[in-house]
Amino acid sequence: MSVAPVSQTHLRVRGYHLDGYGHVNNARYLEFMEEGRWAFFDEHPALMKDLHDAGQAFVVVNLNIDYRAAAVQGDDLVVMTGIIEVGDRSAICHHQIRGRDGRLVAKADLTFVLLDVRANKASPIEGHVRDTLASLTVEKSVFAD
Repeated sequence: MSVAPVSQTHLRVRGYHLDGYGHVNNARYLEFMEEGRWAFFDEHPALMKDLHDAGQAFVVVNLNIDYRAAAVQGDDLVVMTGIIEVGDRSAICHHQIRGRDGRLVAKADLTFVLLDVRANKASPIEGHVRDTLASLTVEKSVFAD
């Protein structure tokens, strides 16, 4: 069975996600996207095995988020997550959060590096880890705006 390179995580907006204006607090979108990344890793155990075997960890170094529409209590959201670029020393994960009706709520590009856990420094993306990341890479256009 083939696993799609873009994961989808479904969640419902709860009262504790909201700010004083009744909208999802901006920081909560980061948590929603992190939930999407965990789901992505769950769906791609070979990537996690390759990282573990290489003594590496996934570390976020930059996040650019674009908030498009407010989400409110009771909204059902879909968090889509995928790898869109793999470089020699960093890679980019793209997220989109959409309402059940398809409206774009937020999107973000997250840059990450691989940390050599023993040396405690960023390491090149190479070998099996690179091959696995490259095999999961999709064009950003698969996330319809």
